[in-house]
Amino acid sequence: MPSPKPSSAAGPASPRDVQAQPAARVWRTGTLSYGVAGLLLLFVWLLGGDFAWSLKERSVPAVVQLLLKRYGATDLWTGLLLGTLPSVISMVLGPYISCRSDRHRGRLGRRIPYLILTTPFAVLAMMGLALGPTVGQWIHALPGFRSLSVGDATIFVLGSFWSLFEVATVAANAIFIALINDVVPREMLGRFFGLFRALSLIAGMVFNYWLLGKSESHFAAVFVGLGLLYGGGFAAMCLKVKEGAYPPPVAEAQTGRQRAAWGGILTYFRECFGHAFYLWVFAAFTLANLAFFAINLFNLYLAKSLAMDMDFYGKLIALAYLISLLLSYLLGHLADRFHPLRVGMVFLGLYALLALVGGFLATTTAVFAAVFVLHTVLAGAYYTATASLGQRLYPQAKFAQFASAATMLLSASQIVIAPFIGRMLDLSGHVYRYTYYVGFGLAVLGLLASFEVCRRIAGLGGFDNYLAPGETFHPPAP
Repeated sequence: MPSPKPSSAAGPASPRDVQAQPAARVWRTGTLSYGVAGLLLLFVWLLGGDFAWSLKERSVPAVVQLLLKRYGATDLWTGLLLGTLPSVISMVLGPYISCRSDRHRGRLGRRIPYLILTTPFAVLAMMGLALGPTVGQWIHALPGFRSLSVGDATIFVLGSFWSLFEVATVAANAIFIALINDVVPREMLGRFFGLFRALSLIAGMVFNYWLLGKSESHFAAVFVGLGLLYGGGFAAMCLKVKEGAYPPPVAEAQTGRQRAAWGGILTYFRECFGHAFYLWVFAAFTLANLAFFAINLFNLYLAKSLAMDMDFYGKLIALAYLISLLLSYLLGHLADRFHPLRVGMVFLGLYALLALVGGFLATTTAVFAAVFVLHTVLAGAYYTATASLGQRLYPQAKFAQFASAATMLLSASQIVIAPFIGRMLDLSGHVYRYTYYVGFGLAVLGLLASFEVCRRIAGLGGFDNYLAPGETFHPPAP
């Protein structure tokens, strides 16, 4: 995919030819270089893999959530399975696999091998979810298990395959973003993530407009179809995208297996959490994401509590995604021009105001519909604008390591907040709009942390000449 060097077989060009033919545009990142055609092919394969990925991410959690409600799971259990469990897996597995990937050197690169390895497990998990209710009934019928209700048995089976699904998802997600960082030229990152976001939204529109309303009755077909599409699409991307050559990893003293392991862990925490600037970056990232997470986790149940038809709910999501789609490339361009942090702060401030309004007024179907669409658009705008923030602020040589540290902190926070919100809702009599008050408070805190990050960037060269703490050279300016 990287553009080949031009052939010199035709002999040296004359001075007149040199003046008549402008130099072809070349984009470079690491040892990779792309002409126009090569860059287009890179985008096609990465975005094709992202479409399959996004369709899985936009659909599987929603269908699992509907099935959990159908088989009698409490809000606390929903919070534990859909919020806490993925966060525990992310906190444990994310840093490990990210550091392993940063240090891996192989024939296929340092990212592709991990992506290929995780794909079959995600497909297997989706096939297992398709069979979850059937297996639950089979377990209930076994001698010795008849005291276990069909609902409890089904929740157990769904939770087991959901756990496998999240292991594969967490592992691949950390590496997929790192692959993009390695192969996409820096000056194109904002626009690439704008397109990345656009395809993700299209995937969400496809599922929510046509499939969400039918997913409770046709869940098996939905899971099987998504598994096959994801397996084929992601595998094709892994085979077509090529990584460049990397410098050898930093050598670590071999002082015994146990000491080396502990030394690696201590080094990881010292590098990622030993500088106040990164702590503020992680705090801003975590608080903003928690604001969206607190509301997203139970928005579907809020819709159900207001007797909203699931087909209409899916169409509201599709509408919000369409609006976000129209904004996505513009937001990526603005992020490249003004910096992702600045653009993201504008939308986080607007989101805080909306969350406060939603907490007071989302008591009818009509008001909730309006608030929900705006919530989805503003949260999506923040995600799109800040998609390349890590690439701008983290040290390039250890990008995946620092990205995993941010995810680990977010995961640790979600482990606490998901069951807390679930229990709060159980005790409140399932007044789901209370989640908007939680989102408001977290968004305000995230905005304050973002202002502090801006202040500290000014002392690190400013937005135009920023040098990441721990970086020894200035990366090429976008």
